[in-house]
Amino acid sequence: MCSPKEIKVVEKGTPILKYNPPEGTSRLRAYTATPDNHLLVLGARRSPPVPSPGASTDAQMAIMTAFGFTKLQATTFRSLTSSLNPDIVVGLGDIPYGYYKVSYKKIDKITDRTARWMQAHVQERAVAAKEQASKQPMLYAPLLPLSCDAQRYHTDHLEDMVNDIHGLAIYSTVSMADLPAELQHLPRLGLTEPNNPRAVLQDISHGIDITTLPFLSSVTDAGIALDIRFPVANPSPDSPLPLGVDMWDTAHATDVSALREGCPCYACTNHHRAFLQHLLSAKEMLAWVLLQIHNHQVMDEFFQGVRESIERGTFEQDVTDFERVYEPEFPETGGRGPR
Repeated sequence: MCSPKEIKVVEKGTPILKYNPPEGTSRLRAYTATPDNHLLVLGARRSPPVPSPGASTDAQMAIMTAFGFTKLQATTFRSLTSSLNPDIVVGLGDIPYGYYKVSYKKIDKITDRTARWMQAHVQERAVAAKEQASKQPMLYAPLLPLSCDAQRYHTDHLEDMVNDIHGLAIYSTVSMADLPAELQHLPRLGLTEPNNPRAVLQDISHGIDITTLPFLSSVTDAGIALDIRFPVANPSPDSPLPLGVDMWDTAHATDVSALREGCPCYACTNHHRAFLQHLLSAKEMLAWVLLQIHNHQVMDEFFQGVRESIERGTFEQDVTDFERVYEPEFPETGGRGPR
């Protein structure tokens, strides 16, 4: 049963639940007009997460929503994931905020709670599979941001359910250091909040297969046009190169070159730095739209380079070259974002 407060929140946000998508189409994908080649991942936590002042219980999880802080019933979450039908569902996990300060007593509670939430989710999916012919989303089990030894009760249960889950949601690479052999083959979704490309490469080195890029929006908001390549074109530059270009800099006011030479994105093939600098100075929203288009293109090429590097067997050396060639952090900017 939902609490009165939760029912009120769900009712306010139910347009998507009232929407009837075309037959055979994900309700979430159709409602958000997300292209078919984009992966839809649905979980209860934002990325990066917003700490909630409330505490989770065995029946509900404290979360931040568009209507403020509330409690999400575990049964409601499981029902909604089935109705919305994303590509991947991240199972509920009682992930502590500031986990490095968690007591042993707290670890026992969150481990037990997460294990029971996952067991209930798997059991409900098994029942639904017998009653419905429709395809279910892939289920990724959360690993707490602790060593697997510290959450052994949870990982033991995951080993028992290994044929019913499709991957692991990783909140800290520390949990991958002693990952049980029975779980090693599962794909790993990184929710580790990498704050720059170097951190992304380190996550991949630790075995992350899919990652989120929370820094992409913040970099765009700061007015930075990314300018990185992987693998690097020149492994021995005279000095470390910046990860991007500060487009607030008035030095670009008369520069008619592209944001990055040879970039095929819409911003670079149709506009130049002077135009972007003008838009930023005028606080025109189009500036951040063009920067977002460009930055997504750069990261698409970055990951294409990562995949090719792994296939060649040169990934470790390419990471070393990247860390030597580029500065570790994004440049400081003097401008303000659109929001």
